[in-house]
Amino acid sequence: MANFCEEMKNALQNNNLAAAAKLAKEHLENLDKVPLTIAVTGETGSGKSTFVNALRGLKNSDVETTMEPTEYLHPDYPNVKIWDLPGIGTTNFTADKYLETVAFKKFDFFIIVSDTRFRENDAKLAQKIQNLKKKFYFVRSKIDHNIIDEKRDKKEFNEEETLKLIRDDCIDGLEQLEIKSPKVFLVSGKDRNLFDFDALWKLLEKELPEHKREALLLAVTNISLDVINRKKEALNDKIQLYALASAMGAAVPIPGISITVDLAIIMKFVVECQKSLGLSAESLQSLSEATGVSMEELMAEIKSPLTGVKITTELVIGVLRGCISVGGLMAAEERARLGPIIGTLVPMSLSAFSTYLALRYLLKSLWEETYGTD
Repeated sequence: MANFCEEMKNALQNNNLAAAAKLAKEHLENLDKVPLTIAVTGETGSGKSTFVNALRGLKNSDVETTMEPTEYLHPDYPNVKIWDLPGIGTTNFTADKYLETVAFKKFDFFIIVSDTRFRENDAKLAQKIQNLKKKFYFVRSKIDHNIIDEKRDKKEFNEEETLKLIRDDCIDGLEQLEIKSPKVFLVSGKDRNLFDFDALWKLLEKELPEHKREALLLAVTNISLDVINRKKEALNDKIQLYALASAMGAAVPIPGISITVDLAIIMKFVVECQKSLGLSAESLQSLSEATGVSMEELMAEIKSPLTGVKITTELVIGVLRGCISVGGLMAAEERARLGPIIGTLVPMSLSAFSTYLALRYLLKSLWEETYGTD
């Protein structure tokens, strides 16, 4: 990242638009390829497969129970790979051989899942991972079942107290197994917006190397408004790179608007926005299945023409043509707050500047017309 920033700075200072555009294009391509490999392990029946699905934003039936290490690609981000590993207690090899057998070096971190107290084998695995300088996290699954049972069995039910008792019980058990300061997260694979799923994501992002954080952020399911807002910020930060990369492409005049833009770049960016913000047809279908709300009802609440549909050249041109501000008012508004790259770019390439304005407008309209806030 440091080398990219230095090279970009030099290219812009020397008014070398071709070099700057090439750097931007290559950097965007590299960001798409940053690998993130997650290991999820636990005994059969622990809720491991449901958790794997939760990480991938899929319903539970899309992963089969397996006794062998199995790789699953994220449906929208193939650079993100999630491995479903059998628990030590369900395999034919010992804790000493486990990490060697599953080729632990390729994993960025391990998540150890249990639907009860964590057992001695879980602790042994955690100690082995720790000795090898890898990160690991404990996930106590099926919390929604525990809450339902407690509500049914107790006249005076307190959810916060129940969650604390479960968490403390897991922590005490792990400390007795000589795990120091264990990190335990209570989750429900079926209700990802509840309990500790958001806290788990925040810690994972914090502890990952910087160059892998965006891969996790864009791939994680939209479990909270905070996650969605962070995704919007990440997409907004990439607009300058997209616009600069467009300087290498062929500018296309938009009928009815006195600007030229790189339509290929714009379409790529809108598709990325759709995937990341959960607004593609596939994402909305998954949301419909998870919530029980029909696609018709979901689409009725969405105003943006870019949501839940296939992105085409005609669609993008139609949206841009309908916005007078792209060619006039918006340009005046944006000049006062241009980023450092585009501020240098303006006198160098008007078409790239127009692409920048178009991308800003499309993200802003897609966001506001879906979430109703800036």
